[in-house]
Order: sequence, then structure tokens, then C-alpha cells
Amino acid sequence: MRILIFLTCFWTGITSTFAQNPAWQEFQTPVKASLRGLSPVSDLVCWASGSGGTWLKTTDGGKSWDHGVIAGLDTVDFRSIHAVDEKVAVVASAGQPAVIYRTEDGGTSWTKVHQEGKEAFFDAITFIDKKKGFVLGDPVDGKWMILETSDGGKSWKSLPHLPKADDGEAAFAASSSSLIAHKDQLILGTGGRTSNLHIYSLAKSEWTKIPVPLMIQGKSSQGIFALTHFKNQLILAGGDYANPEIREGNLLIWSGREFIAPNQTTKGYRSGVTLLKKNGLLIAVGPDGSDFSVDGGRNWQNFSSVGFHAVKTTDDQKSIWASGSQGRIGRLID
Repeated sequence: MRILIFLTCFWTGITSTFAQNPAWQEFQTPVKASLRGLSPVSDLVCWASGSGGTWLKTTDGGKSWDHGVIAGLDTVDFRSIHAVDEKVAVVASAGQPAVIYRTEDGGTSWTKVHQEGKEAFFDAITFIDKKKGFVLGDPVDGKWMILETSDGGKSWKSLPHLPKADDGEAAFAASSSSLIAHKDQLILGTGGRTSNLHIYSLAKSEWTKIPVPLMIQGKSSQGIFALTHFKNQLILAGGDYANPEIREGNLLIWSGREFIAPNQTTKGYRSGVTLLKKNGLLIAVGPDGSDFSVDGGRNWQNFSSVGFHAVKTTDDQKSIWASGSQGRIGRLID
């Protein structure tokens, strides 16, 4: 009983402390695009991309922004971006044309490095290190499209072993977070008619499919939208973007053996989730606000009504940035 009381007080104390502290510092950027592509490098350097072929970058922590249209493609939505530093970045489009572009001069010029056919639709980009990366695309001919690069995004080819997709299974390009790389694994979270985790062992070149029965699914607007790791567990965030107020089945924890529903979930549908390792702070974002958890996703508390599409932690694990509609960018103050 004493242990239970202690743990309850401990959680209450942490919740109270963090409830007063987390907040978004919002930046006035010079664009009005919907920014679903986000790649923060450090406290000072952050890239974003989105509708109207827009790219956006700060190198001084948000005080000023460089921006432009990628290769004149003002009708293309670049929902996925990965930045190496303030000079090098790779972007992938959602929709047609299905293209990947790369810059080495901080966005001044962009070079097309890959293009797929009319059936392709890119959903996410993730990198293991500066050289090895992957781009996820919607299923083609019954298999998920996954491209890989070994030269920092200069060239791309199909992953030799591709997982099968269920009929009606879908991935979401809401925040470029449905595919993540972790150590020697690729992890894909899906939705639509069925929701699954597809886990790929890079060492064994083998895929494992794990059904996710507790996640809301069955419609094209439902399922897993974002993934992040917490220690040896996986946090799955999503819901139903057509009915964002639904809370049931919008967030789960995968322990490696079972799926665990949180005691207290997020306010509604969440398109992005990330972890700040130094203090175990999890942040989830969606169109109606942001939530945090400090106990591995077991309990979530809403701390902001500001809506964002994507949320990512910097490569150095020192800060969290978010991006949203109307060119909005935020950085977490904790």
C-alpha cells in the first residue's frame, strides 16, 4: 500500500511539474505552406518542407528563415525531409510526380536523384546514419514500396526484400513518421482496413508482421500514423484523422511481447510522436493540440491547444521541434 501511495504521489508530482513547464515557442516564418516534413538537426538548425514545393530552414534557432520552392515544383507536396546539417538535405514528395530531391548547398539548388512511376506515393523517410537511409511508399502490386540509399541520398534502389501488404492496408504521410529505423531494424506502422507492424531485420533480411488489434482500424482514415522508441518499447500514435476527437485506440505501447493501452491517452487523434531521451519526455501532436508523458506512454496530459502535424527530436537529443499548417514552426520549452 505504501508503495502504491508513493508511486501515485510520484506521478502526480511529475505531472504537476511538467504541466507547468512544457510549452511551444512559436516562430513567425515567411511561408504559409502546410509543413508535414520536418528534420531538426540541433537547437539552431531545423529544416521543414511541405505544400507548394516549399522548403524552409533556420540556422539561428528560428530568428531568421531561408526558404524557397524546390526546383520550381510549386504544385508538389514534399511531406518528407531528412537533413544532415545546414547544407545537406533530402526530400521526398507525396503524390505525383513521385520524386526525391537532394541539396548540398543549403537549399540554393536541388538535384533530382530519383523518380518512380505513376502508381507511386511516398509516405516517409528515415535514416540510420549519414549514409544509410530509406523511403517508404504505398503498396505496388501487393508489396510495400521501400527504397534504400547507401550514399546519403545521392542514389536510390528498391530494398531487395519487400513485405506483403494486406488488401486495403495503408501508410500515412501525415508526418513522415510511419517508418522508423532503429539500430538494425526498420519498423513500419500501418492502418486502413488493417493495422500492422512490419519489422525488418537488416542483418537477417527478414520481415515479421505483427497485427495490432487494439489500434483503431477498418477505415482509410484510421490506424498508426507515427512511431517512436522508448527504451526497449515502441510507442504507436494515430487514431482517425476524419474523426479526430476519438480517443479509444489512438495510442498504444508495444513491449516486444504485447500491446498495452495507456491508462490515460491523448486528447484525440495524433499524427506525430517523439521522445527526448535525457528526461524520458514523450510528446505527441495533432490538429487540436499536444500531449506529454513522462512514464513511457502510460499516462498522457494535454499541455497545449496549438495544433501541429509533425514533431521530431534533434539528432543531438537536446530539443524538440514541431511543424504545422500555415507555415507554423514550434520549439518545445521545457
